[in-house]
Amino acid sequence: MNSNQLREKIRNNQFNEPTCGYAKGFIQTNLVIIETKYADDFNNFCDNNPKPCPIVERLDSGSFNPKTAQNADLRTDLVLYRKFINGNFDCELNNLTEEISFDFTAFLLGCSFSFENALTESGIYLPHFENKGNVAMYSTSIDTIPSKYFSGPLVVSMRWIPEDKVDQAVKITKKYKKNHGAPIHIGDPYKIGIKSIELPDFGEYWSPINKNDVPVFWACGVTPQLSLEKSKLPLVYTHSPGYMFVTDLKENEYS
Repeated sequence: MNSNQLREKIRNNQFNEPTCGYAKGFIQTNLVIIETKYADDFNNFCDNNPKPCPIVERLDSGSFNPKTAQNADLRTDLVLYRKFINGNFDCELNNLTEEISFDFTAFLLGCSFSFENALTESGIYLPHFENKGNVAMYSTSIDTIPSKYFSGPLVVSMRWIPEDKVDQAVKITKKYKKNHGAPIHIGDPYKIGIKSIELPDFGEYWSPINKNDVPVFWACGVTPQLSLEKSKLPLVYTHSPGYMFVTDLKENEYS
């Protein structure tokens, strides 16, 4: 499937899996929808923290039709959404058509799923990617740079990389600056506040394939979700981790 075909299946409730490994070659993004009066400050938060929160597109207030995806609607074209009220998780939804007024602004933020196809094509095996699963994600002890309303810990995604291919993985992913870029940490998870690598805060844990595999951690787009929870805004919508919005941007062009 290309990006448009996948979005159409999602819109028609014919696809309900994590989007990792689907529409290969197209940029996937995180979604944040907040009241417009907070949008400029959230933009500042993203600018302060470009590794976990790279802005791919900021839509005009009241618009849910991104320029980065033809004939798309952000209210219907994701598998799962999360709704937060006063910073507390309220529920998951499979569309937002009955939810959002036109006093909201949507942001699309870069996602590490976008560079996984390049990693696999270089010969780096990623079990979650090959099995269409969800990557493991962890909250860390690293703080983001706050803005007026937004702050919180850095969230990372983890992939096991063979020790002799770590440098190759860094070289490949650093080109994807709008999709988290190079890793922020390699090796011992305790050094970034992860107490148990087998118990991710989000997603699924995948065991290493070989004894020389090394845990490699990239900044993750779940970071703004935690900042949004901490901000206690009256109403926020995001994607559900692992269920991304797929754009028409090509990986090899956008990187």
